[in-house]
Amino acid sequence: MLIDSAGLWFRSYFALPDSLTAPDGTPVNAVRGFCDMLAKLVTDRRPSRIVACLDNDWRPQFRVDALPSYKAHRVAEENPEGDPDAEEVPDTLSPQIPIVLDLLDALGVTTAEAEGFEADDVIGTLADRERRDPVEVVTGDRDLFQLVRDEPTTTRVLYVGAGIAKMQDFGTVELAEKYALDASRAGAAYAEMAILRGDPSDGLPGVAGIGEKTAAKLITQFGSLPALREAARLDTRHIAPKARANLLSAQDYLAVAPSVVEVVRDAPVVLDRDGDSVPHSPDLDRVHRLQDEWGLGGTIDRLVTALTTVTVTRGCAE
Repeated sequence: MLIDSAGLWFRSYFALPDSLTAPDGTPVNAVRGFCDMLAKLVTDRRPSRIVACLDNDWRPQFRVDALPSYKAHRVAEENPEGDPDAEEVPDTLSPQIPIVLDLLDALGVTTAEAEGFEADDVIGTLADRERRDPVEVVTGDRDLFQLVRDEPTTTRVLYVGAGIAKMQDFGTVELAEKYALDASRAGAAYAEMAILRGDPSDGLPGVAGIGEKTAAKLITQFGSLPALREAARLDTRHIAPKARANLLSAQDYLAVAPSVVEVVRDAPVVLDRDGDSVPHSPDLDRVHRLQDEWGLGGTIDRLVTALTTVTVTRGCAE
């Protein structure tokens, strides 16, 4: 199980009231929500291995160089450090992130990051290199749909964009059915569709006049984005004149967008510890100190129970 950590704590922060506080008054809504989501995921999905993937750089320079508008609207115009590239994070969320990381460390949950890369790239690299176990990616970011595959091991995406209670499980078949894509290359086709459609939340303009359905239809019809671009260049009769004109006008964007949208599969990922098995011996003294310090009560009890129960059950089965 590969966790899009920032995605989960952001969703937890906005889903729960900041009236949930520690004894010293520090909001812990994101901490509680993240830990409760993780406990439910471990209980329901029963992974044997788990990695919480982190953003080392939420707006990597290689993506900005390719497309300067990438996440540009998320950059804080003013921040305490005066860093123009700092992400605008809610004031009451920032202090909670170190608490989550301390808890993961005390629990023995492996974290991973890669210098100069986003969590998406960490997830993509770990999923791509896996040759032994099925992979489940937990995220609220549809961009990671591109990772679904059937071979050499399956990769599925557990999409929690609408919350953990409404989690959707996507493999190649489900993704192809939802977006009318070719199941044999559903992941790659989704990324190409996303390039055409664009995404204002990431600063991706897309191609004018081409929405999601048209984008999916064009990618399916021509087989790939390069084939579609070539067809537009050759003045094919199989593309509507307006769509062709828009595709030709967007050639500069289409040339660089894949390097922005496509997840890196060979990032220099570093794990914070040896191995990624679900932890069997958390540092309970430290866990309970953090639990008391931040007033996390039953949230931590549920997470510890989920992790240790899965470990004990799997050990007995083996």
